[in-house]
Amino acid sequence: MNKVSDNPFKTEKLHSHTAFMVVTTLFVTLYLVSNVMAVKVISLFGLFYFDAGTITFPFAYMLGDVLTELWGFKTAKKVIWMTFFCNILMVVCTQIGVWLPSPDYLAETAGAYNHIFNYVPRIVIGSLTGFLLGELSNAWLMEKIKIKTKGRRLWVRTIGSSAVAYLFDSLPFVLIAFAGTVSLHDLLLMIAFQYVAKLLIEVFFGTPMAYAAIRTLERILSQKS
Repeated sequence: MNKVSDNPFKTEKLHSHTAFMVVTTLFVTLYLVSNVMAVKVISLFGLFYFDAGTITFPFAYMLGDVLTELWGFKTAKKVIWMTFFCNILMVVCTQIGVWLPSPDYLAETAGAYNHIFNYVPRIVIGSLTGFLLGELSNAWLMEKIKIKTKGRRLWVRTIGSSAVAYLFDSLPFVLIAFAGTVSLHDLLLMIAFQYVAKLLIEVFFGTPMAYAAIRTLERILSQKS
């Protein structure tokens, strides 16, 4: 096996380490939160349209980069599939809440809940499709670029893999989640702006945060291994 792509902390003990649990928990949480936030479409000056989940989504990708970089592609892939099923569980649970009756004096609250979570399943279907295509390609590319660069230039891996993965994510997500609810013009604007916004967040915030997280965790894990 290529040493560059090997897990640098390859022990069963570290898979149960607090650091791994924290990164995984934040990764899953950010995806779930992004799916709920995606129900709201934001308009900037009437020119740019994107869902609110676009704000938090790149940080989930950043954590996916951290998982791949420190624990390897195989471990990251397991976390990705776990997140996939957590999303499905969220839809099932929220739909149960929609179906259950509520008292008349809380009709307005129940209506707001139903309005949001009746739309979430469509968001999640689009998100899950984009999530698997995008996140798996992101993790795979991270590892391949790491081999090519011999473990150097982390920024090339984080930005390069995200630039490709966001295409696989944004296109199916927007088409499935919003087709028929907005005009074709707005739909195309959403795809373009969501891709650009995610990539800019990755470049200016995600990658610096990934550098800081990876270097910090490498130091902590090396001391305790």
